[in-house]
Amino acid sequence: VSLVLFLAATASAADPDGFVPLFNGKDLTGWEQKGGQAKYTVDNDEIVGTSVPNTSNSFLCTKKHYSDFILEYEFKIDPSLNSGVQIRSNSLPEYKNGRVHGYQVEIDPSARAWSAGIYDEGRRGWLNNLADNEPARKAFKQNEWNKVRVEAIGDSIKTFLNDVPAADLKDDMTPSGFIALQVHGVGGKTEPLEIRWRNLRIKDLAK
Repeated sequence: VSLVLFLAATASAADPDGFVPLFNGKDLTGWEQKGGQAKYTVDNDEIVGTSVPNTSNSFLCTKKHYSDFILEYEFKIDPSLNSGVQIRSNSLPEYKNGRVHGYQVEIDPSARAWSAGIYDEGRRGWLNNLADNEPARKAFKQNEWNKVRVEAIGDSIKTFLNDVPAADLKDDMTPSGFIALQVHGVGGKTEPLEIRWRNLRIKDLAK
């Protein structure tokens, strides 16, 4: 029993930089799905999101809520899919019957290349796109792993794509909420499209 307790404790222990994993590498314990019916599975220490036809945007959400934090993760996405990572997001019965809403760090493999821009899902739309940030747009790697860092502290949200500064937003509408992995709806497209996430980790700065 002591070994089991030790392994459980070390699994969520902070690394020397103060980060803890958001994903245990084995199953989706600590997460719950909201919104659409896209499929979420675990493969090779990665969370895999797979599109399904005729469903709305899907979200795999942390059960825990966060306010001030530094979040890091890597993603690799099919060029035909759209996705994102929700931060400080919520699903409330009184808001559009529980629709997931809040800040989304975009994943955009299209020619527009606004990955790591900030979109307000289910609410106000784009808050900080990358139309005027050519270095960040060029930082995206098609068909490869991309690393994102998000610094959410008070009313400041900053993002970095492959170590290149991307979005820099000041906004105080939502101070806390869950983190969620989005698979965008694909309409009637029947071909399954895939996004993978790995090395999800967070440094909780809340006092």
